[in-house]
Amino acid sequence: MAERGKKYRAAREKVSDAALSAEQAMAKVKDIAHAKFDESVDVHINLGIDPAKGEHSVRGSLVLPHSLGKAPRVIVFAKNEYADAAKKAGADLIGTDDLVEKILGGWMDFDYAVATPDLMGMVGKLAKILGPRGLLPNKKVGTVTFEVGEVVNDLKKGRVFFKNDKSGLVHFTIGKASFAPKNLYENFVAFISALSAAKPSSSKGRFIRKITVCPTMGPALFINPEEAVKQA
Repeated sequence: MAERGKKYRAAREKVSDAALSAEQAMAKVKDIAHAKFDESVDVHINLGIDPAKGEHSVRGSLVLPHSLGKAPRVIVFAKNEYADAAKKAGADLIGTDDLVEKILGGWMDFDYAVATPDLMGMVGKLAKILGPRGLLPNKKVGTVTFEVGEVVNDLKKGRVFFKNDKSGLVHFTIGKASFAPKNLYENFVAFISALSAAKPSSSKGRFIRKITVCPTMGPALFINPEEAVKQA
């Protein structure tokens, strides 16, 4: 493995393996961010699930108290009054077959896709394109709905999504290194609360087992999971 740079090693010297409170970690993560750009602050959580079991799948969404940045581009597969509602809510592009063909042609300039249930048969043609990118509308996270106006409004306000990976981990961005520690903390607590609520009923024992937080280019800090869950 290549040797880490001087700035990383200097940041690592400021970090111990002891578990911190969430408040301590949010103050510390700003101290160890050292890149010239505004680093993301990412949380990585080990869950007490068996990712091989479909019923243990964990996914959800939330609107963070403090937005991560610019409003995302949202497209909507809808027609008639639902298309009107999406337009009123600020959707960037609305369509049906024409929108499907546009994406099949290679266009991918959007962050989220929403669809009404009656059009999911049509949207299914895009499953192989949007699925691997996490962009396929999904009922479990609320992007397949007739309440398109409400969903588009939430997405524009900063609704963000999470799900476990094949290793039973969840990776989530709670802000930027430029955020105030208080704002990072409030985003962290909101995320832990939403994640706890997404615990599968078939998952037994401790759900959130390990929490680390780090800036994009910096070392990881350990957060006490029991304390974090109590604060959420």
